[in-house]
Amino acid sequence: MPARKRRELQTRSVTLWDIDDPGRRGRDRPHFGRRDRVTSRKRRRRSRFRGLLLAAVIASLGVGAAAFAGELAGQSTLAPHGATGAWRLAFDDEFNGNTLDRTRWSTGWFGSGITGPLTPNGLECFDPARVSVHGGALDVGMLIKAQSCAGKARPFSAGIVTTRHKFNFTYGFIEARAWLPGSAGVVFDWPDIWTDGHNWPATGEDDVVEGLAGMACWNFHSPAGAPGRCSHRSFTGGWHTFGADWEPGIVRYYYDGRLAGTIRGGITSSPMYVIISMGADHHFGGPVHAAVLRIDYVRIWQHG
Repeated sequence: MPARKRRELQTRSVTLWDIDDPGRRGRDRPHFGRRDRVTSRKRRRRSRFRGLLLAAVIASLGVGAAAFAGELAGQSTLAPHGATGAWRLAFDDEFNGNTLDRTRWSTGWFGSGITGPLTPNGLECFDPARVSVHGGALDVGMLIKAQSCAGKARPFSAGIVTTRHKFNFTYGFIEARAWLPGSAGVVFDWPDIWTDGHNWPATGEDDVVEGLAGMACWNFHSPAGAPGRCSHRSFTGGWHTFGADWEPGIVRYYYDGRLAGTIRGGITSSPMYVIISMGADHHFGGPVHAAVLRIDYVRIWQHG
C-alpha cells in the first residue's frame, strides 16, 4: 500500500491564457489577421496583469492564507463517484493523524470497552484494541483470539466504530474508500460498511458493502425484508470506492463509480448513523483469517 495518502480531489488546473486565448493551445492555434493579432496582444497583456495582481494579493495575505485558499478550493470539488447533481459535503473523515476522532466515532457496540457482538450468538467480541488510525487510514481488524464478552467466551476479537449519538443523517450519498480484507477476489471474514437506524429493523439498515460468502454485497434491511445482491467482480488487493445514494423510496449502490445495483422496496426514512465493523461468521461470512479492513475516508453528501 502507498506510504502517502492518495487523495482523489477532482481538481482541474487551467492557466489564465487558456481562458483568455484558446488559440494558444499548441497546433490548433488558428491564423490571426492584423486586428486579431492586436486583440490577442491586448488579451495577453491583460492576462499577465491579472497574474501579477493575483500574485501580489497572495503575497500580501501570506503563505498560510494561500494554502488555506487552495485547500478550500480542493474541498469544494469533492463529489461522489458515479452520482450527478448538486451536493454539499455533510460529513468527511480522511483519517489523517494517529488517533481516532472521538468527536465523530465511538468504539464498541452499545457500550464502551470490550463489548458483545452484533447478535447474541455472534462469534466475536468487539475490542477497542482492534481499531487504530495511522498512515492516513483507519484500520479495523480481526484476530483469531478467544475473548469473553456479554457473558460468553467467543473465538474472535474484532473492531468496530460507529457515529451513534455523534452523527446521523436522513437521505444522502455515503461513500467510503476501502481496502477489503481478502485475496484473489475472495473477501475474507465479515467486513461491513453500513448505516443503521436507532430502532432496528423499523428504522432500517443499509449495507453499503458487506462481505458475504467471500463476495462484496449490498442490502437494505427493513420490516419489508432484506433485498440485495452481490457483485462477482474482484474488490480485493487494492483500494476501491463503495457508495450508496439513499433517496426517498430508492437506494442506488455505486462500486468504483459504477452503478452496481438498485433497491426500491422497503426504503425507510428515519435518521441513520454510520458503522464500520469486522467480524466472522461461518454461515454468512467469507473464509476466516486474521485480517484488517482499511478505510481511507468516509464522506457523506446531501443535496443542496
